[in-house]
Amino acid sequence: IFTDEELKQMGEKTLDSVAAAIDSGDKEKAKRLSVKMYKEFQGMHDLYLDWITGLQTFIYNKHGDQELYDALHSACSVWLKPFADMYVNQPDMRRKALQFASGLKGHLVPLKVEEDEEKITFMMTPCGSGGRLETAKAYGPPKSFAKIKKAQAMTMGLENFSVYCAHCAFQEILPIEWHGAPMVICQPPAPEKIGEIPCRLLMYKDPKKIPEKFYKRVGKKKPVA
Repeated sequence: IFTDEELKQMGEKTLDSVAAAIDSGDKEKAKRLSVKMYKEFQGMHDLYLDWITGLQTFIYNKHGDQELYDALHSACSVWLKPFADMYVNQPDMRRKALQFASGLKGHLVPLKVEEDEEKITFMMTPCGSGGRLETAKAYGPPKSFAKIKKAQAMTMGLENFSVYCAHCAFQEILPIEWHGAPMVICQPPAPEKIGEIPCRLLMYKDPKKIPEKFYKRVGKKKPVA
């Protein structure tokens, strides 16, 4: 079916093929390969998005709120701890913000970034993960992912909250437990507007100035200064 050269090309990393096309001066091929690489990553991104949301739906539907909370607390600890440690030990706010923006770009969407005296605000426009599940109507048939009915810590005090988006609360809960302050704060819109209006992700320049309300909504107390 394939020539030896075609088999070799099939096994190459697309990034290497892009670099080779650039080195050879073939700009159009490099552009085509860049789009191909984007689509390859998007396919895997969306597969994992559905996979993890399906797992969370199973846990919530079969075992309830507390088991889902415990599962997310454990699972999010695995990937979040290195980032939380890095952020708390990173005194350069500029570098911290650039690192966070780079991570958000892994969802393959543009960002809107704003800055004021106390914080930097990031918005995915549109959201490439939880918001996309909503706009794709993945919480209805045939996928029928779960909505968390009760307002609680992992829903940031909101009812009927998308099960995938519950992981966002742990970017606050876990760093508070480890270091006394959230790493970044998620301000979602009303649950029915998720996907339509972007969540606002707040990175405070001075963690001591984070309002107490953000601690309370995830079931935590702000440390005494």
